[in-house]
Amino acid sequence: MLRRCGFVAAFMLASFTTFEVSAVERRVAFVIGNSDYKEISALKNPAKDVVDVSNTFRAAGFDVFVARDLTKLQFEDQFRNYLAAVDGADVAVVYYSGHGFQIGGENFLIPVDASLKDAADVEVQAIKLNDVLQQMRSKSKIQVIILDACRNNPFPRKDYWLRDQLLTATGTGLAQVRSSLNTLIAFATEPGAVAYDGAGDLSPFSLAFSRRALAPNQEIRTVMSAVRRDVVEATKGLQVPWENSSLIDEVVLMRRSSRLSLPPVLEKVVLSGAGPVGLDLPEPVDVDGGTITVSIDRPPTLGRLMLDGKVIEAGGLIQGKDLPRLQMDVLKGIGEPEEMDMLAYAARDNWGGEAKGMLVFRVKSAEGTQGEQIMASLEAEQKQQVLQRGIHVTGAAEAIESREIDVPVGVGPVALNLDLPTDDSAISLKVSNYPGKGTLSLPDRALSPESTLIVGEVEVLRYEPQIGASAPVEVAFEIRADSGVSKPATMKLSPTVDPCDSAAGEPLDLQGVVPGLLPNEIGADAVKLCEAAVKAYPDVARFRYELGRALLAAGKVDQARKAIQQAADRGHVRAVFELGYLYATGTGVAVDRKQANTFYAAAADKGDPYGMTSWGRALFHGTGVQRDTAKGLDLLLKAASMGHTYAMNDLGAIFTEGRNGVTADQARAVAFLKAGVQRQDMYSMNLLGRNYLSGAGVEKNPKTALDLFQKATELGQPYAPSNLARMYRDGVGVERNPAEAQRLFEMAAMRGDEYGAFERAVLEMEKGEKADQATAVRFLAFAAALDTRNQLPEAQKNLANFGAKVKTTALKQLRQELKSKVPASGSLDNQLVNAARRVWEEANPRRDVF
Repeated sequence: MLRRCGFVAAFMLASFTTFEVSAVERRVAFVIGNSDYKEISALKNPAKDVVDVSNTFRAAGFDVFVARDLTKLQFEDQFRNYLAAVDGADVAVVYYSGHGFQIGGENFLIPVDASLKDAADVEVQAIKLNDVLQQMRSKSKIQVIILDACRNNPFPRKDYWLRDQLLTATGTGLAQVRSSLNTLIAFATEPGAVAYDGAGDLSPFSLAFSRRALAPNQEIRTVMSAVRRDVVEATKGLQVPWENSSLIDEVVLMRRSSRLSLPPVLEKVVLSGAGPVGLDLPEPVDVDGGTITVSIDRPPTLGRLMLDGKVIEAGGLIQGKDLPRLQMDVLKGIGEPEEMDMLAYAARDNWGGEAKGMLVFRVKSAEGTQGEQIMASLEAEQKQQVLQRGIHVTGAAEAIESREIDVPVGVGPVALNLDLPTDDSAISLKVSNYPGKGTLSLPDRALSPESTLIVGEVEVLRYEPQIGASAPVEVAFEIRADSGVSKPATMKLSPTVDPCDSAAGEPLDLQGVVPGLLPNEIGADAVKLCEAAVKAYPDVARFRYELGRALLAAGKVDQARKAIQQAADRGHVRAVFELGYLYATGTGVAVDRKQANTFYAAAADKGDPYGMTSWGRALFHGTGVQRDTAKGLDLLLKAASMGHTYAMNDLGAIFTEGRNGVTADQARAVAFLKAGVQRQDMYSMNLLGRNYLSGAGVEKNPKTALDLFQKATELGQPYAPSNLARMYRDGVGVERNPAEAQRLFEMAAMRGDEYGAFERAVLEMEKGEKADQATAVRFLAFAAALDTRNQLPEAQKNLANFGAKVKTTALKQLRQELKSKVPASGSLDNQLVNAARRVWEEANPRRDVF
């Protein structure tokens, strides 16, 4: 039986390998394979490329987002989750295999649902590579984009709108990309050339990349040089991979360092004359899964060191896995009296690391009664050790097996708090099933599917769920001891969303973890839930921002502004935008468009789509800033490409009317509005319904207009009910129905549409002697109250024409609906308008839609 040897331990500690504890690199990869195209020829390789390449990045310890056959909407959703994951990351990677081509020097990646039949379709159906790169730059320290997408334009149409130019798609392959500092962009072939699918299951480029990327401790530029050699050889020089690099930091995909684990100096009693005796040395563990070689630096001098019947001399090499099978054969007669001997050895891994080990022998004679007693005692100790190791392995397995642990999303790596009932250094845990999503790590390193943990590391094991993931993942270990005993153990880790995120998360928040809610959808319990989240995770800025949103919804403006400012100070980009919104709307502060624009510009620079839209809108129209139509248009286009429907609606209006020198193009306007409808935006539905009603940019179709107005109305759009009401009033596309028109105008009024309120009053006045004059006055008061931009003077003029008696009746009715009193001061008209405004405010309208 082996024992720790104390008298030489201090001497040996100096020769053990030591490690510096460093922060774990955060590395995230998004691997996309588009094969099954709907409108153009399918590609055979990307579906298989994505499996091979994603496994490669996972083996290297990346958090890997995997996507196959993405539509444009699916890309937007998954790319947002990816961007949330790479926020603050050391390395961000996008690997794309699929159709891609260039237009006017701009590279585009093609989703599987793209048709590109019309000139405006590239802007709403394709993915601009530069937009992807800019978003990555705003989030991460180092960006790597790898493109196996250098193909010809497969679509019949060749001319497309880009910004303010109609360009023709010419040339082949992809265009060269200017990379900013610390960026590498790799192409499957040189700029302007076409990549080949090859004859196998994988493209020549993906095959070479997967083969070369896992070379230990190779810098990525060295890896790509090896990939280039392989591809040139495989294609007989027809395809030459290419890269643009501005890297100033080293990027190693498969980083491996020496973390060999050997026990302290050990002691063993060996009997002479008993034949070869097993030394029971523990197998050295490489936590990264590499192969270990052991060299014998000093064999024992009192006997022979043996393995499988062969003598091992000084300088001899054996595999690490064979170390437990070493034996020592001491001839009869030695060890009387007891003698001391030693074995010194060194374990070396694939990465150049080394650890020293020593076994001290106490050689005793096996002869006589005393020898027999010693032998019997040693055999009993050996059996007891094997039994204890088996108990320890079983206990460790039971501590893990069938555990189900909830792990919060978006708060960084979370300690799993596993408590094993042993600290036996001879026990290790080999990862046998790595989670398909998310990452396992220790404080000093990320784990991979090949990793092994020593027993003392288990208590600090951490898991970080992948943002956007909801399904539980399984993690399995093979728990092993030097005695050969092993047991499997599996646990389940379930990603959970914090209640604050569910209650107050915001749409399109690139640091968020949920689809999000509009302001009017935030419930009364959100403040309490988010206060708890801030207390539990004080360093997570997102929770402070969501607390600010909850406080705003609760009407606690000053507290809200403080929480939002704290979130912005801690790096939450949407909070920066929100500060601009507060200044733009005068919420808790004086209206200051210049200050609002400062915040909008800062948020836009960080890639926030809300910031891009608001800053782009200000620049385009010259609101609080000198007009810059080109830059404003570009920002709106970028925000739209990220799925922000507010930007799509702005662009729809710009191209419908032709504003600020931008040429009117009804078809282009319709393309953006259709994109908004596809994303279930109620504004887009209302605007596109007007196009179908008038035939602007599309074939006139009242039935389609009616359907769009109806859907927008159901979603709460404030102006759609009036459009629908007019169709029922006039019998356009539907049977004339004055009662339904009246109901819809009333709905529009209560949603804040001044025109709806005015037209409801007109309907009543047109009834002549049957008219309810108090009702007409009521809706004229609503129209005047809601006309905050003074665009409907007719409301006040018509209200003035009614007598005091009917106005008094209408005022009394309004006051009966109020929960609080309105001061009875000023003219009757002013009292009516103030009361109507208060009724509307108390109805808790959706202020976010105006």
